[in-house]
Amino acid sequence: MSEAAPGDGPVKTAREKSFPCDACGAQLTFSIGAQQLRCDHCGAEKALVFEDGARVVERDLAAALRKQGAQRASATPTTTEHEVRCKSCGATVVFQGSLTSSECSYCGGPLQRESAHQTQGRLPVDGICPFAVERATAKEHLRRWVESRWFAPTSFTTSTVREKFDGVYIPYFTFDAMTFTRYRGERGDAYYVKEKHGDQERSVRKVAWSSRSGALQRFFDDVCIPALTSLPAGLLTSLEPWPLERVIPFTDQALAGKRAHTYEVELADSFRAARARMDLEILADVRGEIGGDEQRVHSVDTNCTALTYKHILLPAWILAYRFHGKAYRVVVNAMTGEVSGERPWSAPKIAAAVVVALAVLWVLMSMGGRQH
Repeated sequence: MSEAAPGDGPVKTAREKSFPCDACGAQLTFSIGAQQLRCDHCGAEKALVFEDGARVVERDLAAALRKQGAQRASATPTTTEHEVRCKSCGATVVFQGSLTSSECSYCGGPLQRESAHQTQGRLPVDGICPFAVERATAKEHLRRWVESRWFAPTSFTTSTVREKFDGVYIPYFTFDAMTFTRYRGERGDAYYVKEKHGDQERSVRKVAWSSRSGALQRFFDDVCIPALTSLPAGLLTSLEPWPLERVIPFTDQALAGKRAHTYEVELADSFRAARARMDLEILADVRGEIGGDEQRVHSVDTNCTALTYKHILLPAWILAYRFHGKAYRVVVNAMTGEVSGERPWSAPKIAAAVVVALAVLWVLMSMGGRQH
C-alpha cells in the first residue's frame, strides 16, 4: 500500500510538495516519454528545473560517517509517520516509514512530502535516474519473463501479467574506493603419473604446490548497494548493472506521480555491504594472480583509500501478487528492462522432467552397453 492508516505512534503533519500546471492549475506528473513534467488534464509540458550549479558529486565517506555519528549522539526521537493533505480532494493521507512520494488513494492525485529528502539528520539525495521504461514496455518484459519460467505452474503463466505495476524510486548508495592488497598463498600445478593397481594401469592426478606472494591494486567505481529493506537484496542485485552514467542531479519534480522511499539502511551498514562485495572480487583477483590449476590463499590484507559515496534514487516497476495464498514479488529495472522476481514451482512439471531425464540416461547407457 502506498498509504496506510495511522498506527499507535505519534503522527507529524508534513507539508505537501506539489507542481501545479501553469496553464490550468491541475497537478503535473513526470512523463516518461517526454522526460519532463506533463499535465494529464490539458497536455501542457514543463521541463525539469534544477538548482543553480546542480551537479552529481562524490562525497567524502569518512566525513559523512563522522557527522552522522555526532548527529545520532544528540538526536531526539522522531516520528516515522507523516500526514499530508491532498490539494486535489482534501483527503488526509498518512505516509509511514521511508515512503516520501506516492499518490492519493482517494482521487489518484500525486502526493509528495515537502523536503522529505533534505530532512535534517538525513543524507541528501545527490542524484536520480528518471524512469526510462514505460509501464507497457515493462509489462511486455514481464510477460516474456513469465513465459520463460519453464517449471512454473501453467495457471501462473496465464494470470500474473494481468496484475498491476507500481512505479517506485529505490534508494541506493554507491561507493568508490582505491584498494591496495598484499597476499600470501600457494599455487597448485597439476600433473599426472602412471600407477599400477593389480593388472590395471591408470593416470593419477597430482598437484605440485609452490609458495606465492605479491600485491595488487584495484579501483572500484560505483559499487551499487540498495538501501531498502522491504525488498530482498537478491532481487535488487539481479537488476544490475544500472546505467549510472545517466544519473542527473536530484530534483523532486522527477518524483511527481511515482512512489519514492528514503533510505532504510544507514550509510555505515551500506558501506559494509559494499566492502564485502569488494573483498569477494579482490579474492578472485588474488586467485588469478597466484595462477595455476588450484590455489590456496593464506592471507589477504587490503587497505582502502579515496573512499567516496553518492546517495541516489533508481527507478523500478514493482509487482506484488499472490498465487495460491503465497506472496511473490517481481521487479523490473525501469532503465534497462531487466526482470528479477520470485516465482512458484510446479511439482508435476519438475517430476515429469526428472522422469524424461532418467529415461534418456537409461537409453544412452543401454546403447553404450550394446556397443561394448
